[in-house]
Formats: sequence, structure tokens, C-alpha cells
Amino acid sequence: MSSSNGAKENSHNKARTSPYPGSKVQRSQVPNEKVGWFVEWQDYNPVEYTAVSVLAGPRWADPQISESNFSPKFNEKDGHVERKSQNGLYEIENGRPRNPAGRTGLVGRGLLGRWGPNHAADPIITRWKRDGSGNKITHPVSGKNILQFVAIKRKDCGEWAIPGGMVDPGEKISATLKREFGEEALNSLQKSSAEKRELEEQLHKLFSQEHLVIYKGYVDDPRNTDNAWMETEAVNYHDETGEIMDNLTLEAGDDAGRVKWVDISDQLQLYASHSQFIKLVAEKRDAHWSEDSETECRGL
Repeated sequence: MSSSNGAKENSHNKARTSPYPGSKVQRSQVPNEKVGWFVEWQDYNPVEYTAVSVLAGPRWADPQISESNFSPKFNEKDGHVERKSQNGLYEIENGRPRNPAGRTGLVGRGLLGRWGPNHAADPIITRWKRDGSGNKITHPVSGKNILQFVAIKRKDCGEWAIPGGMVDPGEKISATLKREFGEEALNSLQKSSAEKRELEEQLHKLFSQEHLVIYKGYVDDPRNTDNAWMETEAVNYHDETGEIMDNLTLEAGDDAGRVKWVDISDQLQLYASHSQFIKLVAEKRDAHWSEDSETECRGL
């Protein structure tokens, strides 16, 4: 991610794709050289779109900027709503926050509830792939151990993803990470009280150990607009022995259609920027990523 002056070409592609998710709305086309706000573009005429589901005023969404009783405090904590960006200060123009990565060809909020940053949390739960005898399996080409992570298949778009979700107002990121993993990968919402207690015990073991913060900040996401964008904190919780996750049965719930352990490699096709996060985990854990040794060295 670059500063508010613009975006690297590869960090701001999904935020310019059409049609906009869940609609037939086509964005105004934004060429690479016009993404950055510092580039003057007097003829820029983005499409305005906010989904009906957002305009209906659910509790997770802001009102329209034009509503007289709505005066958000951008770039700071606004009551229980976190309006600070993990990438620093963002600009406000005509009362609307401006996407720090540049133009997207669409104004309004699209499917996003908040004006400005919409904060999510992505728990990346990993273990080593093992054979029937419990030994770690190494990749025949790279010679590195193969890491696996828990992936869900999203109901909305059918893509495989990290089982994350939105941070509720006033909620700590650590609580979101645990809650979302429980809801999406373990179907915790449908469990009995006794099952929930047992689940909570195992999740506490997993989420109270040392962890790696893999990424914090802006996410190139197909839902982003000029005035609303996704930010996330991706955190890796690693079950070194595999014993904790052996006691938990993966079961898709909430927004997930399916859930499974997936081998980590550069062949993965994942939702939004999730492949980047998974690659960073592989690098941090010195696990297999690519059969091309040159790619291994280059990094992101």
C-alpha cells in the first residue's frame, strides 16, 4: 500500500472491477495512471451507488451523509465506531471521506456500511500437514514443510477465503477474530450451551497463545468505493502440534458454505487479498509456498 497520493498498480485492481458485487452496476473506468488523487482529472465522473440493503439502515450501517442528524467524526474514535484508518489520516472532501488508495470509479458506499474505513479481522489458523504416523510432510521440490490453514467457501461469491468478518462497534480485534472463526468454521451459533462451553475452552487455548500479526491496513477489495473501503487485521494462530485443532470439528456456519483444511501454496485462488496474507504466513513460518525457488526469494 502506498500513501494517500496514489496506489501501486497491483494494490488497487479489485477495487476497480465491474460489475460491482451483487449488482449490475458498472464502475466508471479508471486507468492505472489516473488512480492516484494527485493526478488531476477534471472529467472524472464516477457512478454513484449504495446498495438498498445499506440504505435500509441496518444497525451495522451509517445513515447517508446528507441526513441532518448524522455528523460523523472522521479520523477518530466516534463513540463506539472506529473511524480511524490503520493507514493514517485520510482526506475529507465535500463531507465525504476519500479512499486513501485512489479512485475506484464509484462513489457512495456500495455494500459497505460505514463511510470511510470498514474494519474487519481475519484469523488465519494453521497447522503442519502430517502423514499417518504424525510426521510433518515436506514438499518434494522446495523441501519445506507444508502448512495448512482453515478455509471457508463464501456463500456470497463462492470463493475460498479466510473465515473473517467485520469488527462490531466497541469490540476488540482479538474478540472478533475468535468470534468469527467460531461462527464460520465451527458453526458455534448452532451449538447447545454445553457444546458452546466446550468449544470456548478449546478456542481459548488456541487464541491465547502467541500469534503473528501478518497484516494491518487497507485491503484491495471489490466492495471498495471512493468513499468507503475495507481494512483488516490478519492474524496467524498456529497450532504447532495439531492437538488443539484435533479436538475441534470443522463445520461451516453463518456466512460459510463449506469449510476445510487447505494446503498452502502459490496455486491458491482466494477471495480479495487473502492470497497475499497466506503467502506472508508461509514466509513467516518458513513453510512451502512455491515450486519456483526464485519466487520464494522475491517476496511480495
